[in-house]
Amino acid sequence: MKAITSDDFQKIHGEFRPRIFNYLSGMVGKNHAEDLTQIVFEKVSRSLDNFRGESSIATWIYRIATNVALDHGRSASTRRTTVSLDDVDVNCRRNVLSDEKLHDAEKGLMRRDMNVCIYRIMKRMPESERVVVLLSEFEGMKNREIADILDLSLDAVKIRLHRARARLKKDIGSECTLYRDERNELVCCPK
Repeated sequence: MKAITSDDFQKIHGEFRPRIFNYLSGMVGKNHAEDLTQIVFEKVSRSLDNFRGESSIATWIYRIATNVALDHGRSASTRRTTVSLDDVDVNCRRNVLSDEKLHDAEKGLMRRDMNVCIYRIMKRMPESERVVVLLSEFEGMKNREIADILDLSLDAVKIRLHRARARLKKDIGSECTLYRDERNELVCCPK
């Protein structure tokens, strides 16, 4: 195996940093994601020379990110300072959807509100279910990759993913009104 150079790290950092930040945002919230992303890439930088290639680089980095997020969640100081997405004010903008002069900024706000609503529901899911949904649905990973990242069997990932999707569907149905706007895009309003 060839020696890892600083150029290799820069390439890896450039490719994976936005993905890891988004993943960690779903795990711990955006307030903590930036700091944890930095920690992940510090660990990657320190350990890159020891990467044996037994898995893909993506799997290895996501495993580091998952462990960093789980460690963060376990710390007592984090539990006292985490801001819950339940505290975020989410307003339904359904009444302005029929207005043909709806501005792009308002559409962006509607999408943000929908994302906040979904993330608020996901934040309450058990960690074991939330992580598989984030990796599958938001990161687009296959079940085998998720199994490698979480050090689980393929069957365990399938079971967790099935349970998580069922829970998410039930909770979204009970807490949100989903409908399609004039462009046939899915929109969510809290009930």
